[in-house]
Amino acid sequence: MDKYTNSAWFMRIVAFALAALLFISINFEMESDKKSLGLSTAPEISTETIENVPVEVYYDRENLVVSGVPETVDVTLKGAKSLLINAKNQRDFKVYVDLSDPEISMGNRTVTFKISDLNERLVATVDPEYAEVNVQERVTKEFPVEAEYNNSLLEEGYTADQPTVSPKTVKITGAKDTIDQISYVKANLEISKGLNETVNGKATVKALDRDLNKLDVTIEPASVAVSLKVSIPSKTVSITPKQTGKAKDGIRIKSISVDPNEVTLFGSETSLGKISEVNLPVNISKIDGDTDLELDLTKPESVQKMSLGKAKVKIRTEKVDVDEANVDPVEEEKKPETEQKQEEKVVDKDEPAAIESKTFSNIKIVPVGMKDDQDAELENDVTSITLLGEADDLKKITKEDINLTVDVSNLDEGTHDVELVVNAPEGVTWELESKTASVTITQKDEET
Repeated sequence: MDKYTNSAWFMRIVAFALAALLFISINFEMESDKKSLGLSTAPEISTETIENVPVEVYYDRENLVVSGVPETVDVTLKGAKSLLINAKNQRDFKVYVDLSDPEISMGNRTVTFKISDLNERLVATVDPEYAEVNVQERVTKEFPVEAEYNNSLLEEGYTADQPTVSPKTVKITGAKDTIDQISYVKANLEISKGLNETVNGKATVKALDRDLNKLDVTIEPASVAVSLKVSIPSKTVSITPKQTGKAKDGIRIKSISVDPNEVTLFGSETSLGKISEVNLPVNISKIDGDTDLELDLTKPESVQKMSLGKAKVKIRTEKVDVDEANVDPVEEEKKPETEQKQEEKVVDKDEPAAIESKTFSNIKIVPVGMKDDQDAELENDVTSITLLGEADDLKKITKEDINLTVDVSNLDEGTHDVELVVNAPEGVTWELESKTASVTITQKDEET
């Protein structure tokens, strides 16, 4: 055995075997490392599609407007799988269209998409491959804004003024061709329920063409304040007490008065025109003497609302003989006419009719006798007047039957307290809220 181990050839063979094993081991480790690093000489090739990649557009934004470029595209990448995975996860490449050439001409053109910051060992395909774009001069123009709303939402009886906007104009920027198409600039006030009160809100501004298609432009400001004043017509009428029932034996009703004696009704002008008074039924069957009541007012069907829901009623009575209080009105009608007249005279003589009152508000004061070269201005051109008289006479009187004037014919320039002149129907007296009115006389400017 020692003979072979000491032999030179034996040592050479062992050394060669060890060298071969070492070479095979090192080469195997290097191949493993290459595969782990993606450096294999025969990498695995794959494809991957990345959807909705944003598109950037490079152009002179101060002077040009570009349209037709899609916001996103799909990009298909081909290459080593490890590189694809990294590109998909990082998405650090860009897709863009370059229109930054200062010599670029206006109009339509076809442009291709470009990719930057992509690993050079990956091959990219963009879908779509190109875009049809339009390049136009950038224009800014000022337009008035028209506010609008759905007027079918107005509740019955209510009316609305024209809506107002603030600011009244906006600046619109876009392609010259698009700006030239603008026919309307609208601010629509969104209302979701019935309109019965004034509305204040914000409304988005839209630019529309003649066919009411929305145009792609920039609007500054994008929204405006809109105010819509909603109101309802009103009319002030008298409250007329109406007796119901029969007075108790020995009780006679001398007078029934109402406070306040007027109520304001709200509704459509057509409905209000048909109403001249509001009746207030007063049941006298349980009245034993002078009585003060508070009764509910009944709203007419065609009226939306009233300023009052209740009114105070003052009933004044007197004690009489039972026979006198219980005169049968049917038998009374059967009496000869001459006898009825004689009894009426006696009643008029012995028991004067009760005096009642009726107040009218906001009576217009009119200056009269004004000189041609002067102007007259009243500090307060309306006032109230209370008429006193018999109930039947007062019932017939309306606001239009009363005229209030001030005579300014002898007044010099300056401010004066002038006595009011009342023109009212005969048979009544009156009390004014103020017996005088403050009038300022000024000289008219001479025409040049």
